Amino acid sequence: MSAAKKIIAGLLPGKCLIGVVHLPALPGAPAYGGKLDPIRQSMRRDLLALKKGGAHAIILENFGDAPFAADDAGPVAVACLTSLACEARELFPGPLGINLLRNDGVGAMAVAAASGADFIRVNVLVGARLADQGVLHGIAEKLLRFRKRIGAGHIRVFADVDVKHSAPLAPGYSIEDEARDAWERGGADALILSGAGTGHGTDPDHLRRAHAAAPRAPLLLGSGTTLQNLREFLPEASGFIVGTALKRSGKIDPARVRAFVRALAKADR
Repeated sequence: MSAAKKIIAGLLPGKCLIGVVHLPALPGAPAYGGKLDPIRQSMRRDLLALKKGGAHAIILENFGDAPFAADDAGPVAVACLTSLACEARELFPGPLGINLLRNDGVGAMAVAAASGADFIRVNVLVGARLADQGVLHGIAEKLLRFRKRIGAGHIRVFADVDVKHSAPLAPGYSIEDEARDAWERGGADALILSGAGTGHGTDPDHLRRAHAAAPRAPLLLGSGTTLQNLREFLPEASGFIVGTALKRSGKIDPARVRAFVRALAKADR
């Protein structure tokens, strides 16, 4: 494994587990329950379970806000997520990430800068994708200029390639093209490969193709990783973003987190 992949974007060890905290609907979303306390309690419960299980990093995601805005989640979502991220920063000692769905990378960068988070996830950094929100456009130019303007160059950008719940707008724009463009032209610090949807397994061939196109880029798996299929994605994958597979009865289970961490530690030897 290259030096770049042994330490993902200067933040994380290779073969790391990034646990996802799926937040309930925030104020303004159709499913919002009317009170913030249950959201905080849900976040604390899952975050502390990830900490207890030994997750290397966490990422907060406004998962409950569906249907999502295409590119601007709005000021209420940004404000609420910032408040939650500041609390998460106090509770979890490791790297903290932000994903503001569907593709509000600028809002996520603002949240990260205000809360002391370390990285953001961007669903469409380059190119264009067709999703249930309509057409999602690449935001690399806008995002990187915004990061420069606010002095947040230390905040890493983890960019999806062939992102879940979407299809390429131009069929001729391949996984190789998107991986190469995101890494070489879009300024990504790591690339994320995922399956067709949340919890769906990633195609190992897609991972290999992205690796061949951008061999120096740290590669992360963004969906569908389980203890049963983990070895399929080694050695190309540098880390794993996992949410669904860590849950039992809808809640993060520390024992499942611990099992993942142990399996990754064995694989990294």
